[in-house]
Amino acid sequence: MIERENNTSAEQFNTLPPSCPVMAPLVEKKQETPRMLSLLFEIPDVNQPSFLPFNNRPGQFVMVWIPGMNEKPFVISYLSRAGFGITVMVRGDFSRRLAELKEGQKVGFRGPFGRGFSQYNEIPRERIAMVGGGCGMAPLSLLAESLPGASLIQGAPSEKDILYLDRFPNQIVFTEDGSCGMEGLPTDWLKGYVASDFDMIYTCGPEPMMKSILQICRKNNISCQVALERYMKCGIGVCGQCECDGYLVCKDGPVFSDSELLNMPSFGNKKRDAAGQSVSISSQASSKTSCKTN
Repeated sequence: MIERENNTSAEQFNTLPPSCPVMAPLVEKKQETPRMLSLLFEIPDVNQPSFLPFNNRPGQFVMVWIPGMNEKPFVISYLSRAGFGITVMVRGDFSRRLAELKEGQKVGFRGPFGRGFSQYNEIPRERIAMVGGGCGMAPLSLLAESLPGASLIQGAPSEKDILYLDRFPNQIVFTEDGSCGMEGLPTDWLKGYVASDFDMIYTCGPEPMMKSILQICRKNNISCQVALERYMKCGIGVCGQCECDGYLVCKDGPVFSDSELLNMPSFGNKKRDAAGQSVSISSQASSKTSCKTN
C-alpha cells in the first residue's frame, strides 16, 4: 500500500490545470471494425490550457465530455497538425452516443492526464515490442508511429476484429480462429522469441493477456510497461474510483512498470466496477477490451 499525504493545501490545488472541457467539432468518422470506429476532431484553440493535445505522451488519456450526458476517459489514437482522434468500441450508452455524432457536432476534452509510456527513446527500436489486443491497440498507436522499426504485435478473435491493419501493414497479427495472420495468441509467440529478441515490451489489452506478458518478461529478465485500464471518473486522482492496491490509476498510471505491477496483487485478478465494487477479472485471455468507455 502506498502511503499518501492526507492534507492537501489550497496552494497545491491551485497548481491543478483548469478543468473546463474544451469543445472540438467532429471532422470525420472512420469505421475501423464492425464494433470500433475512430472519431477525428479539429484541433481547438491552442491557448486553452484545459486541453493541450500536443502535450500528449503515448499511453496518457484525455477526458471526453458529451454535453448533458457524462464524461469518460479515452486515449488519443490519432494526432497531427490537422487534427486528433479517439478510437471507440461501441458497447454502451456513452460510446453509442459518440458513434452517432454527426460532422460538425462538438464534444468536450480535458487533458492529457496520467503517466504514459517511457524510455522508448533510450532503447534500439529493433529491441522493442508493442503487444496489443482489441482496443488495447489504441494506446499503442501513437507509440508505434514514433517507433518505425520496432515490432508491433496484435491479437484478435478474428480477421474482422483486427484494428489499424491498413495503418500498420507490417504488424504481426494473431487471430484465435486463424482467419488472418497466425493462429493463436501473441503470448504463444512471445514465449519463443522474447528472451533473445527484445529488451522492452509495451502492452495494452485484456488484462489476462498483459499478466501473461509480464510473467514472460520476468522469466526472461525483460523490462515491461503495461497500460492498465480501470474505471475513472475524475481523471485527476480526486474521486478514488480507479484505486488499485494503493495506486490511483488515473494519476500514478495508467502506464505501470513491471516492478510496480509486482506490488499490485489485483492486477489480472480484480477490478472495481462503476459502483466501486470489487469484481473478478475473467481468466479467459480473449481479445476483448473497452477503449476506456461504457
